[in-house]
Amino acid sequence: MGWRTKKTHPQAMELPTVQRNDEKKHDSIVTVDEISREVVHTLSKDEKLILLALASLSLMAALDGTSISVALPTMSQELGGSATEAFWTGTSFTLCSAVFQPVFSSFSDLFGRKPLILVAIFWFLIGAIVAGVANDYTHMLIGRSLQGVGGGGIITLTSIVIADVVPLAHRAKYFGMLSAIWSLGTVTGPVIGGCFAEKSTWRWIFYLNFPLIAVGTALVLWSSRSKSHKVSYRDQLRKIDYLGILLFIPSTASFLIPLTWGGVLYNWDSWHTVAPLVTGAVGLILFSVYEYRFAKNPMIPPSIFQNRTSLIAFAGYAVVGLVVWCILYFLPIYYEAVKGFKPIMSGVALFPETFTLAPSAVVVGLVISRLGNYYWAICIGWGVSTIGTGLMYLLSADASTATWVCVNLVPGLGVGMVLPSIPLAVQAAATPETLAIAVAMSTFFRGFGQSIGVAIGGVIFQNRMKSNLLDYAELRAHADKYSGEAASAVQMIRAMADGPMKDHLKEAYSDSLKVVWAFCCGICGLIFVISLFTKSYSLNRVMTTQKGQDDETRGHRNESRG
Repeated sequence: MGWRTKKTHPQAMELPTVQRNDEKKHDSIVTVDEISREVVHTLSKDEKLILLALASLSLMAALDGTSISVALPTMSQELGGSATEAFWTGTSFTLCSAVFQPVFSSFSDLFGRKPLILVAIFWFLIGAIVAGVANDYTHMLIGRSLQGVGGGGIITLTSIVIADVVPLAHRAKYFGMLSAIWSLGTVTGPVIGGCFAEKSTWRWIFYLNFPLIAVGTALVLWSSRSKSHKVSYRDQLRKIDYLGILLFIPSTASFLIPLTWGGVLYNWDSWHTVAPLVTGAVGLILFSVYEYRFAKNPMIPPSIFQNRTSLIAFAGYAVVGLVVWCILYFLPIYYEAVKGFKPIMSGVALFPETFTLAPSAVVVGLVISRLGNYYWAICIGWGVSTIGTGLMYLLSADASTATWVCVNLVPGLGVGMVLPSIPLAVQAAATPETLAIAVAMSTFFRGFGQSIGVAIGGVIFQNRMKSNLLDYAELRAHADKYSGEAASAVQMIRAMADGPMKDHLKEAYSDSLKVVWAFCCGICGLIFVISLFTKSYSLNRVMTTQKGQDDETRGHRNESRG
C-alpha cells in the first residue's frame, strides 16, 4: 500500500532504512546509533488518514465489546436466553475475532492492508445489522460472530499498520495512544450500553456502530490507493496457505467451544465436552506439524515461537485479554445483582476500573519511548495487576462505596501499564520478515484470552454459584435455575421483597464472584513471575515490517523517477 514512513535529518536527508542489494540479510535492522539519534519521525497525509480511520474503528470495536456486558441481563430476559447463551454473546465475538486475526494478517501481506481493512469493515457492518434486528439468541449469536470476524481484522490490522509506518523507537507512543482510545471505549461503552438498555432498547448498542463505520470507511477510501502488485492475483492466491487455514479455524473453534459449556451445559467428563476438546487439540497439533514441516508459505511461521521473549509476551497478552474481559463481564453482575444498581449506574460504577487504563497507557508509552526500554513497565504492570485483582476479593455483599471505588482503581492501573509494553517486546524480538505475523499473533492471543476469560470465568462462577446456593435451605430448590441463568436472574433479585432469601442470594452471588477474582489474581501472579525472564531488546533500531520496507523502497523509486 502507499503508507510509508518519512524520516528527515538536518545533516543527511536520505537515510539507509532498507536493505541494500549488497548488504547482508541481517543488516536490514540498522541501529539508530549508526545513523543518528536525532532522527525526526513524521507521518505523511495518507498515513495520518489511515491511522485516524483505524483509531475510529478501534473505538467502535471497544464500544461494541464493553457496552454489551451491562445490557446482558436485559437482553437475556427479552430474548429468553440462558446464562450460557448470555455469556456466548460476548464469547462468540471474541472467539471469531481471535480465530480470524492470523488469517487477515496473512491475506493482507498478499493483497495489501487497505482491501483487507475494507473487508473487515464489511463483515462488522453485516454482523451489527443482524445482531441489531435479532429476535432470538440464534440470530444474535450469528450477528455477534460476524462482528467478531470483522472486529478481528480491524484489531490486528490496526497494530500491523502502526508497525508498517512507525519506527520501532517511536511505536510505544502510538500503542499508548491506541490503548487510550481502547480505554475510552471501555469507559464509555458500559454507560452507553446501560443508557440504551434502561432508557430505550439495547438494540441501539449495535445501531451506534453505523456512524463510526461510515467515518472509518470514508477515511480509508480517502487515503491513497493501493500500489499495483508486480505479482498477479492468481500468483498471490497460490501463496495462500489453504490447508493451514482449514486446519487452524475449525481446530481452534473446536478447542474453545467446549470450554464455554464444560460443567454448565454438560459435565466435564461428558462426550459433549471431551470429544470437541480432544478433536480441537489434535487438530492444533496437526496444524503445528504441517506449518513446521510441510507448508511452503506457512500462515503462522514457526520461527516466531522460537524466541523466549516472544513466548512470554504472547502468554502475557493472553492473560491481559482474560483478566480484562473477566472484569468487564462479571463486575456488572456484581453491581446489578449484589448492589442493586440499574444498568446506567452499573456502567458508571465501572469507571474506576477502566478510567485508570487510559492515562496509565499513555504515560507508560511516552516514558518507554523516552527511555527506549519496556522491561520495567511489563514487570511493574503485572505486579500492580496482581495486587489489584487480589484486592477485588474485598468486594463483598456489604462492601461500602468507598471500598469498591478504591479497589477497582488498581487493576486498571496495572493493565494500562502492560498494554503498550507487551506488543513492543514481541516486535523488538521479531525480524522484518516475521514482524507482521508476530503483531497479528499478539492480538490473536489477546483475543484468545478474551474468549477463554469469559468462558472459564463463566464456568467458575456458575459452578461455584450452584454450590453456594445449596448451602441455604430456602434456595436449594432453585439452585439449578439460578446458577444456570445467573445473568437473567438479576431481574428476579430486583423484584424480590427484602428478606433473608434475597440477602442470601446476594451473598451467593458475591461469594461466587470472589472465586473469579481469586482466579484472576492467581493468573496475574503467575505471569508476573514468568515475565521476569523477558529479555530487554533495544528499541533504538530502524525496523518495519517486510511489507513496510517494500512499500518504502517502491516509494523511493517513484520519487527518483519523478
